[in-house]
Amino acid sequence: MWDYSEKVKEHFLHPRNVGEIANPDAVAEVGNITCGDALKLMLKLDGNERIVDAKFQTFGCASAIASSSALTEMVKGMTLDEAARLTNDDIAEFLEGLPEAKMHCSVMGMEALQKAIATYRGQEFIPEEEGKVVCRCFGVTDKLIEKVVRDHGLKTIEEVTNYCKAGGGCQGCHREIQAIIDRITGQATAAATAATEPPAKRKLTNIEKMRLVEETIAREIRPALRADGGDIELVDIDRDDVTVALRGRCSTCRVSQFTLKGVVEQKLREHVSERIVVHQAEE
Repeated sequence: MWDYSEKVKEHFLHPRNVGEIANPDAVAEVGNITCGDALKLMLKLDGNERIVDAKFQTFGCASAIASSSALTEMVKGMTLDEAARLTNDDIAEFLEGLPEAKMHCSVMGMEALQKAIATYRGQEFIPEEEGKVVCRCFGVTDKLIEKVVRDHGLKTIEEVTNYCKAGGGCQGCHREIQAIIDRITGQATAAATAATEPPAKRKLTNIEKMRLVEETIAREIRPALRADGGDIELVDIDRDDVTVALRGRCSTCRVSQFTLKGVVEQKLREHVSERIVVHQAEE
C-alpha cells in the first residue's frame, strides 16, 4: 500500500473544485484514459488575467485526484504569469509529498496548467511527449523522458517510471530508457567538468617568462632560503630550462638536490609553467 501523506488522503477523499465551469476562459485536456490517467482542467479569469475559479475532471488513481484538487486550490487567486511558474514539485510539496511511484500525477497537473495558459493566450502548446515513442505501453516519448531526467536529476529506470510511467509495462523499452539516462547524465557531467576546469593558460613570451621566473624566485623562493643561511641566483633561461646557482649554506647542503627540485622547480612550475625544468649551474 502506498504511504500517502494526510494531505493527499484529504484531497483524495474530499477533493476540491471537482466539476465543470460554464463558459471557461481556458481549458486543457491531457493524458489518455487508455494509459490510466486523464485530466481536464478549466479556468475562469478576470480582466487582469487573474484566476478566479478553477475546476477539474479526472480519471485516475488517488494521487491523480489529489494532485488535481491541489492544483486547482493553488492557482486560484494567481495571475496567469504566476501560475505559469508552478512546477510539479510545487504540487507535490503542497500535498506534503507524493509516493515516488506517483510523481507522474503531479507532472500531468503541471502539463494541464501549461496547456491551458498557452491555449488561452493563443500560443502553440508543444507537449513534451511529441517525439519518438519509446514506451509503447504508455505512449511515452524520448522527449518526455529526457525532460524528467534532466529536470529532476533522475538516474535509474525506476525513477523515470515514477515520473512519467515509461518502462512500467512490458519493460521492453528499458534498454532505450537507460541509454537516454546515460546520455543526459553524461552531458551534465561534461558540463560540470567544463565549468570547474581552469581556462587554458596563454603561452608566455620569453620576456614574460623571464619576468615571472625572477618574480617567483624573489617572492616565493629566496626568502625561505635566506632564512636558513642560503640564497639563489638566476643564471640562465633557455625556453623551459632554467639554470640557477645555490649560494651560501644551500650550496654545500646535503639536500641541495631536494631544494633544487622539490622547492625551486616546484615553485616555478606552480607560478610560471608546468613544463619548467631546473638545472644546477656548473661551478
